[in-house]
Amino acid sequence: MLLVRLQCLTARGLPWPAGLLAGRPTLALLAWLVAVAGDGLAQGVVAPEATTPLTATSDLASDMLDGVDRFLLRQIEAAAAGRDRRWELDLASDDALQRSLLPYREQLATAIGLRDERLAFAAPEVLVQAGRSAVIASSDAFDVYAIRWPVLADPAPQASTLASLWGEGLLLVPRGQSRADVIVLPDADQTPEQLCGLADGLPAGSQVARRLAQSGCRVVVPTLISRHREKRRGRANLTNREYLHRSAFVLGRTLAGYEVQSVLSLVDWFSNADQSRPIGIYGYGEGGMLALLAAGVDTRIAATCVSGFYGPRRDSWQEPIDRNFAGLLQHFGATEFALLLAGRQLVVESSHGPELVLAGEGGGPALLQSPDAEAAHQRLQAAAQRLGAPPLEHPQTHFHHIAPPAGAFGSDAAIAQLLHGLGNGAEVSDAAALSAIRVHRDAALPDASARQTRLLQQIDRHNQALLQESAFVRQQFMAQLATSSLAAFSQSQEAYRALFRDQVIGLFDQPLLSPAARSRKSWETASWAGHEVQLDVFPDVFAYGVLLIPKDLRTGEQRPVVVCQHGLEGRPTDTFLNNHRAYHDFAAQLCERGFVVFAPQNPYLFEDRFRTLQRKAQPLGKTLFSVMVPQHQQIINWLKTQSFVDPERIAFYGLSYGGKSAMRIPALVTDYCLSICSADFNEWVLKNASTRHNFSYIWTGEYEIFEWNLGNTFNYAEMAALICPRPFMVERGHFDGVAEDHWVAFEYAKVRHLYAAKLGIGERTEIEWFVGPHTINGQASFAFLHRHLNWPEPAADRP
Repeated sequence: MLLVRLQCLTARGLPWPAGLLAGRPTLALLAWLVAVAGDGLAQGVVAPEATTPLTATSDLASDMLDGVDRFLLRQIEAAAAGRDRRWELDLASDDALQRSLLPYREQLATAIGLRDERLAFAAPEVLVQAGRSAVIASSDAFDVYAIRWPVLADPAPQASTLASLWGEGLLLVPRGQSRADVIVLPDADQTPEQLCGLADGLPAGSQVARRLAQSGCRVVVPTLISRHREKRRGRANLTNREYLHRSAFVLGRTLAGYEVQSVLSLVDWFSNADQSRPIGIYGYGEGGMLALLAAGVDTRIAATCVSGFYGPRRDSWQEPIDRNFAGLLQHFGATEFALLLAGRQLVVESSHGPELVLAGEGGGPALLQSPDAEAAHQRLQAAAQRLGAPPLEHPQTHFHHIAPPAGAFGSDAAIAQLLHGLGNGAEVSDAAALSAIRVHRDAALPDASARQTRLLQQIDRHNQALLQESAFVRQQFMAQLATSSLAAFSQSQEAYRALFRDQVIGLFDQPLLSPAARSRKSWETASWAGHEVQLDVFPDVFAYGVLLIPKDLRTGEQRPVVVCQHGLEGRPTDTFLNNHRAYHDFAAQLCERGFVVFAPQNPYLFEDRFRTLQRKAQPLGKTLFSVMVPQHQQIINWLKTQSFVDPERIAFYGLSYGGKSAMRIPALVTDYCLSICSADFNEWVLKNASTRHNFSYIWTGEYEIFEWNLGNTFNYAEMAALICPRPFMVERGHFDGVAEDHWVAFEYAKVRHLYAAKLGIGERTEIEWFVGPHTINGQASFAFLHRHLNWPEPAADRP
């Protein structure tokens, strides 16, 4: 019995008594037992080292979110303040200026997802019903046609010449010589017919397409996806625009990008058909944003009028989530958008823009307000000054700011200035003198509702086709990952880790603060003590969690650590108190097995409060994990300073959102020696982008979950490749609704193949299937921790 006790104590890291080995067994053994005596297990409570008292009485989780919020708002301000330094313009000549703007045009195209080559076409198709007139309406000055045009091909290689995405709208053709080609973009909640005077809803002055056609311009009015809102599959209440945005964003596209592609397809047609006519664009509200984006990336657009949109972009995170462009604010604000139009005509019409308040209801809450005219003037003036151009009031300037007295869009001054920029000598038609427009008796106006449904379904199908192709894209993306040896693998892996850090997760490139650790003992049982710990990370950003220390830990002994991560809306206490149905006190169980445990508070709680943080981070090219990764790095750094921690044996084990963390954080915090993903592992791109599967996030309230361009870069198998060759495990309940078994198996098979077949380290990865729901099982996973952390299992668990 004594020998068994000695073996138990030494197995937990306590050294054998030196005298026993030196031939003096009795006295040495007696002295040793006295030294470790306590309650029979030689217990002695250990506290965190080198900390000051934690005295905060507030909810530290709530304080954490407030601090991260302040930090992100400062980063938005810093991005705006630093853009002048990041934009390097060559003002030596017009040609030099345009060359220096080229990389910024490319950055804009990337941010809005202009990844695909557009289809060429000779002319749009005129949509006409059998037995009906092709001309659906006319005035004395122009005729109106319903048209469609091909935009993007079906992404499947064998269908690369077949259009899967079309534009639809109205074409207005003057009866005389066309002076210019102009694209008129309505707001998302307007129809082309309203802009042409064929449907009620707009006064004559705002019927911009009609007025331009009467002035001698050939005009196309595309249809935009509306903000119509409905519950999708009876769950999240999403606008049409957010519904399409969710899939597109994960696949490296955006809805706005698709609509810009549709606009640029028309520019392609105009340019190829007759290069002698100048091309202009006018947009209001959502159309104003698209007009600015399209002109920003394509210099063939000679004159642009932006109405009801232009102004500072620092609060764009509040706007509808389909305007969420990854990294855009890092490079572009209102001033920089104007700079892209240097040398061309830009008219900013500060009309009353569309106004909207969207409650969450499973979708992204949003606030849409009219832009401030004075702020718009200042930003436009700043762009002119940056270019050394004449002031806005100077007749030779290319930038013009117009604030209509009544606030209505389509003012005489704005349309006149747009026509002047096209250089065609046309005069703006008087709104009060517009000739009557009549629908032909043997024609029919397009069914606006059916047209909207067609366009929505086309974009959805295109996204789903991209999803099907994404596995092949990722395979090509990862082709440079060497697997000839572990050394070669680790070397080639670092380039992918950098891409994951910089382009997917996002890096706040600033040093960690001194942790200034604060702690207090808040829980205690017979076998462990729990200490709250707070650590500084960045200004206003701190890490917080609970350190569980076994009472049988001895001075000089170093134990392995398991970081136990809670899930969505969780708290550290969920992992060790009250036997929560999902966690089953797994942190406490592991501590009772002899592990030191740290249970961090991750900032994904308080619903919209944390989701809003993601909205603020993504326009900076960052994510919530851009904060969590340095928080965990600081936790690791501090744990390594504790004398009772073995710095080489610190593991990560997370459930649900904690499992999501288990895929991303250890991929970047390489001090974690292994990772266990519980109740989350997935064919993650499918789960985020599919509109076919019921377990998809498309239907749920997690509007922050969608990560930019994962479809073309890192699914869970690719993330696991960044954890490899460290041990990696998946814990999967058969009845866990986060996915279906075959999809989990499908994605994990790639991980197994990498570890076992390619690198010959199959013993370092495994998956446990168990009959159960969304929960910690704590069987094979505990054995995995004991084995790979080199810590003995309790006698009851041994075979």
